[in-house]
Amino acid sequence: MKGWIWTILLLAAGGGGLWYYTRPLPPPATDTAARGRIPIPVVVADAETRDVAVYMDGLGTVQASANVTVKPMVDGPLLEMRFKEGQDVKAGDVLARIDPRQYQAALDQAAAKMRQDEANLANARLDLLRYQKLAATAYTSAQQADTQKALVAQLEAQVAQDLAVIDNARTQLGYTTIVAPVDGRVGIRAVDAGNIVRASDPSGLVVVTTLRPINVQFTLPQQGLAAVSAAMAAGTPEVLAMVQGAERGPPERGVLTVLDNVVDPATGTIKLKATFANAQLRLWPGAFVTVRLRVETRKDAVVVPPVAVQRGPRGPYLFVLNGAAATGLTVSRRNITVGHEDLAVAVIADGLKPGERVIVDGAARLSDGSKVSLVNPVGTSPAEDQAPRGPNQGNTARPRRPGTPG
Repeated sequence: MKGWIWTILLLAAGGGGLWYYTRPLPPPATDTAARGRIPIPVVVADAETRDVAVYMDGLGTVQASANVTVKPMVDGPLLEMRFKEGQDVKAGDVLARIDPRQYQAALDQAAAKMRQDEANLANARLDLLRYQKLAATAYTSAQQADTQKALVAQLEAQVAQDLAVIDNARTQLGYTTIVAPVDGRVGIRAVDAGNIVRASDPSGLVVVTTLRPINVQFTLPQQGLAAVSAAMAAGTPEVLAMVQGAERGPPERGVLTVLDNVVDPATGTIKLKATFANAQLRLWPGAFVTVRLRVETRKDAVVVPPVAVQRGPRGPYLFVLNGAAATGLTVSRRNITVGHEDLAVAVIADGLKPGERVIVDGAARLSDGSKVSLVNPVGTSPAEDQAPRGPNQGNTARPRRPGTPG
């Protein structure tokens, strides 16, 4: 009796195991959706036409347009410093004064020497007139008149030399008043009043830095040389400089001024320099900035969000929405040619028309002919989202956010 019971239990367990491992499994949700039974939720966007600015991005360093170390030109005690550290100055403003007394004395001495030589010259000229008259009447020899004439020429040269000495002494005296050589902002002074300064001192007194305008030097890959050269030949390319930091604000706008004449063979890059007005002093010498150089503006380009573009073995493609909500929405996979792509837009050179609707979210689960349902983007109504679009609809450029380049 017990043997029959164990036999029945073993048969029941075997039959249950056989049913468990041979039962039909339901198809996965992704396969079901792919076969079109369940619409896949997606988000769409319109293909638009607008002018698109093509930029090349790089990293740059801010450089002062002028950086001058103010040094003394003569030796002497430093009497005073007439500026405050960090002060804005104009070219010609007095920055410091050196004791001028010894240089004033040298100037006075040179002036006195010239007056002495001028008196001797005047007397020699009178004697020359007398000798010339006596030589004409044979009361003196012609040789004596010629000797006097040579003496006059010698004294005239002495007076000319005295004038040069006076000019040099006046210049040395002028160097005792140190002025700003350029417009700019003074830094931290290196010497205090009361010290003895010398023209041979290597450090100087202070550095004057011109901040308006200001330059940014940056590099780009050598592959962009042709585009940059073409942009410079067509005009003055615009350059945007984005200040790095928490409070970046809008970019500073400037112009490209210099394209270096060589390619750096070590890095394969080209150097460029742009000039900015820097009215708000947001650019500071030595700081790093992100630079965007506009090399081209494509007119009436067909653009879509960059997330709509997919990559595959045959190149870039995207999914285009077909049909209407009443008859069922499907998508078509379409190969495209991307003319330009950045973080803001992707320019479609071929394969898409303005007004067509493309998938920007949910494309990973799609295949050609998949059924879809639209998910309402933020700020749109269900009726507007499900409404079919014609070929001429949706090609109005969306307003850009303030500060967006292009």
